[in-house]
Amino acid sequence: MVIRRSFFILALGCATGLTSPALAQDGLRVALDGTFAPHAMPSLSGGVEGFNVDLAKLIAERLGTTVQIDAAQFSGLIPAMQAGTYDFLVAPVTVTPERAENMIFTEGFMDTNFTFVQKAGTPPGETIEDYRGQSIAVNKGSAYDTYANEHAAEYDLTVTSYGTATDAVEAVLTGRADASLTGSTVAAWAVKKNSRLELGAEIATGQVWGLPFRKDDVANRNKVDAVLECLKTDGSLAKLSEKWLGVTPAEGSTILTPVAGYGVPGLPGYEDTAHEIACPS
Repeated sequence: MVIRRSFFILALGCATGLTSPALAQDGLRVALDGTFAPHAMPSLSGGVEGFNVDLAKLIAERLGTTVQIDAAQFSGLIPAMQAGTYDFLVAPVTVTPERAENMIFTEGFMDTNFTFVQKAGTPPGETIEDYRGQSIAVNKGSAYDTYANEHAAEYDLTVTSYGTATDAVEAVLTGRADASLTGSTVAAWAVKKNSRLELGAEIATGQVWGLPFRKDDVANRNKVDAVLECLKTDGSLAKLSEKWLGVTPAEGSTILTPVAGYGVPGLPGYEDTAHEIACPS
């Protein structure tokens, strides 16, 4: 593995029938936020590792090409992709109507829900109602911060914001908060790494994470979308969930369920094109 400035290069190769000349000719160049555990984080052996790093490798393998993964600050990823620096992004990007006006997305590869993290042994929460009157720690400026504050009066929550998601979870361990509200994957990672924590109630948002492309790159978006469908149906994404989150996905969840057409239904860029799922052997 070669490390150069802010990015890390991972080279892979595996011939399959899904190879796209446009994507495979010189290999893929993709990017993600290298500090968003468990999706991407520094590896003890150098470079980055995580759910989305493995996902990028699988996509390259199925396309029969190599991949270079750049790790950089999230705020610069989308402008760099739009400028042509990257073929697409492998960072988990929430698909919203606003973003879909400026980019096209693959179908969702995972639901982006919220989950409470609490001390192990405390009464398990099933809904937000179970946290009525409690102190909740959140990452300042995050979607979880917004959600908790919007519902603070309704559920008598005392919401405290911290600089990072890690600090918010630490507040639970030190007794400064009864629970922390964060993304479901971050919550699962925290619990996997610390036996003093457990998962609480999950809040469904109805949103998904997809992989963004430039608006004029429909053909390649569709090819990667088809790869995601294969990774769902052959259980590869479920294995990544078990590896990095310690969670076996529930039946019917986005990580297991291919979507008809290409993209996210109901949003700009979606193509209602019928096709069979044809995975390489």
